[in-house]
Amino acid sequence: MPLSTQLIGASTAPITHHADSRWLMAYAAGLNDLNPAYMDTHHHQIIGHPVFPVCLEWPVILDTRTLPGSQMLTAEESARGVHAAHDLHIFRPIQAGEVLTSQACMIEIRKIKPGASYTLRLDTRDEKGLLVAQTYQLGVYRNVDVYGDDSAVEPSPELPTFTDPTAEQPTDIFIPAGSAHTYTECARIWNPIHTDREFALQAGLPNIILHGTATLALAISHIVDNVADGDPTKVARLGGRFSAMVLMPSTIKIHMAVSANIVSYQVTTQDGLLAISQGFVCLTDE
Repeated sequence: MPLSTQLIGASTAPITHHADSRWLMAYAAGLNDLNPAYMDTHHHQIIGHPVFPVCLEWPVILDTRTLPGSQMLTAEESARGVHAAHDLHIFRPIQAGEVLTSQACMIEIRKIKPGASYTLRLDTRDEKGLLVAQTYQLGVYRNVDVYGDDSAVEPSPELPTFTDPTAEQPTDIFIPAGSAHTYTECARIWNPIHTDREFALQAGLPNIILHGTATLALAISHIVDNVADGDPTKVARLGGRFSAMVLMPSTIKIHMAVSANIVSYQVTTQDGLLAISQGFVCLTDE
């Protein structure tokens, strides 16, 4: 069954979360990122890792499958959906103890060669209704048609200029066995392809795989530590395109290039395949 363009402009019901210190610390610990900004409750109020908004966005992403028109997709077709690209805008750090509300809006659906592409705008707001984070997430349902004409209710933001990072020496990041299980529980993002080997094999995967957002978060942790002087509050925007799977245990490599306040990066798998391409981090001047 095709993905219907009648979904364009539809929004999910908002979902409210309590971003307590336990969750913020667990997310960082699940990445083995012990930056005091995320962990030291004695000296200051802890904040969330720059990629932490994905935890709040996951439930509303699931809820888009209940929007009118989405029922045209079969369960098997829904399982073909992949997270293709991520563009997260951070208006301010998430602080421990905040009550935050997230909501998803389908802003674009297009027919592309691999199948049906769609873009979600994911808004996370504080109790005053002010944006804390906003993500433009591109997804693809492979081998699924589109019902209706390609259209959008708003354009996705233009991406930062990308500088080829491969001239720089890469850095290894080791991914231990069990990383996907740890990330699942710490992020509270559950998808059986990351934890259930039998399910992953039946889905045509070689084994369970690491979440794309976990690979993204590991890359951002490395950039914060090595380019942003260990200060995650300098991260104003981040993203990249997801492609190759990351298996466990394995060693991934991150290449970086810095131009002004933009860090361009890519992540390759142990086999040299691109796990994240066209990666970027925009840093503030402060």
